[in-house]
Amino acid sequence: MGEFVDGYDKLLKVGPCVSIFGSARIKPGSKYYEMAIKTAELISKNDFGVITGGGPGIMEAGNLGAHNAGGKSVGLGIELPFEQGVNDYVHADYEINFKYFFVRKVMFVKYAQGFIVFPGGFGTLDEVFECLTLIQTGKIERIPIVLVGTEYWGGLIDWVKKQLRDDGLISPEDINLVHLTDDYTEAVEIVCDFYKKKEPQPNFSF
Repeated sequence: MGEFVDGYDKLLKVGPCVSIFGSARIKPGSKYYEMAIKTAELISKNDFGVITGGGPGIMEAGNLGAHNAGGKSVGLGIELPFEQGVNDYVHADYEINFKYFFVRKVMFVKYAQGFIVFPGGFGTLDEVFECLTLIQTGKIERIPIVLVGTEYWGGLIDWVKKQLRDDGLISPEDINLVHLTDDYTEAVEIVCDFYKKKEPQPNFSF
């Protein structure tokens, strides 16, 4: 309960944000690391804060981009034996460390008006499908989900279409909850265009 209260207190007035997900194992200088920096910079220039898991890899790149652009840089850290605290680019006012994954995931979703997702492992996949499930079931309002990297995500999307949509395990329109791109500017445009028709709000229903 204390972790929920701490998260709510610190993020209550954070304003519109976009969550950036991706692997902690992607190294500085790699294609997706550098793309995540540029994505976060562009998000910040469009008046959105950036929320990440606060760790290394894509998370660090997202916080670095927000920091570079003078935007809000939020880090929702998690206590793990192989990750040492939050990265250096998280703003001190928006640094939160969690013991429990489920509390951390609530904060990711409640205060994000969109998700831009880079390649990642089990944790990244878990976060993507959790968000899709919440939208599909009406537990949160629809918000944009953009997957960056067709080479990485393309096979998964093909599988979802063939095994889930075509076999009737999801509704045909559910596949439209996800956008796939290789262009970080397009990823940001998808989020911004969505909010030209709608005022961004926290997910109070979650």
